[in-house]
Amino acid sequence: MTGLVIFTVIDIVLLTRIAGNLEESAQIVQTIVGHAKLIRPGVEHINETGGVVAGALPLLYGMAEEIVADVTPRPEPPAVPEPARPASGTRRSRLLQAVGFRSES
Repeated sequence: MTGLVIFTVIDIVLLTRIAGNLEESAQIVQTIVGHAKLIRPGVEHINETGGVVAGALPLLYGMAEEIVADVTPRPEPPAVPEPARPASGTRRSRLLQAVGFRSES
């Protein structure tokens, strides 16, 4: 019987502590809701303005590219154009090695 009383007292203490924590959490949530009510109109205005700016970005980007292209000096092309070369250099194919072909170089 003594064990049952001890466990009951422990349960009551724990439940009281949990109830206090829940009450404190509820007050914090109420404070956050109050702050959110004050902030919401400003956030809606910011989102609306951001949408307008985002819609204008492609146009502004295109205009900026035209300005840069018109202002940037271009070097004179060489009299004799160079042959086209791959940017990574000469590629070696393993296909020829697979069939047993070896180049002389």
